[in-house]
Amino acid sequence: MRYVFAVLFASLVSLHTATAEVQTKTVQYTDGDVTLEGFVAWDPEKAEANAPGVLVVHQWMGLTDYEKGRCKQLAELGYVAFAADIYGKGIRPDNRQDAAKQAGVYKNDRELYRRRLNLGLDQLLKIENVSADKVAAIGYCFGGTGALELARSGAKIGGVVSFHGGLDSPTPADGKNIEAKLLICHGADDPFVPADDIEAFKAELNAADVDWQMVYYSGAVHSFTQPMAGNDNSAGAAYNPRADKRSWNAMRVFFTELFAGK
Repeated sequence: MRYVFAVLFASLVSLHTATAEVQTKTVQYTDGDVTLEGFVAWDPEKAEANAPGVLVVHQWMGLTDYEKGRCKQLAELGYVAFAADIYGKGIRPDNRQDAAKQAGVYKNDRELYRRRLNLGLDQLLKIENVSADKVAAIGYCFGGTGALELARSGAKIGGVVSFHGGLDSPTPADGKNIEAKLLICHGADDPFVPADDIEAFKAELNAADVDWQMVYYSGAVHSFTQPMAGNDNSAGAAYNPRADKRSWNAMRVFFTELFAGK
């Protein structure tokens, strides 16, 4: 009898665990005749009606397992997370040269970049249970720049988190379009973001009276949240587990403030 009860109990635990797991799905959408392939993750038990939604913007290698993993982490926190595809289905550079070329297309055409970002946001808002009043965007490197560009486009989102993103300010007047609160997580030793860019970025935000905060992480260079960047700071891009953990926790606090009472 004890054996039967134990088996039954184990089965119930297993069933409960299965229903509590994060669910994922690939989502195809289009920009004209270009097919885009995004990724959504959610926890059915946590993402109930009016759940907060988070748009995730990929780094310069395109939408990879890294962003999918971040979506799953966000889902575990109770958010519905959608990773946008900026480049297009199947366009996933496998080396730095091709990645730089792809990223350059969008950095040199901010209108195109903003359109792809907003198409991703549209997909997030179409997901059942996502509340249009509780939406944020995060991005990494190229995607950190993208999350800021989404805000500059005038998108109706509550907040943006940029992790080691580019901070150039090519059209400062666009700062007036920003309605979101901003959290900028930046490596204090990042060699790819010039001090002049940072000052111009701050000036843009202050001129537009944007609610922003910027956190510097000592000993951190570019790509500090990405294990695939290696651990050699002299390369200019490297993983820093301390900065990764601290910036993720900063995002969580930011989101708690952002969505409280909504």
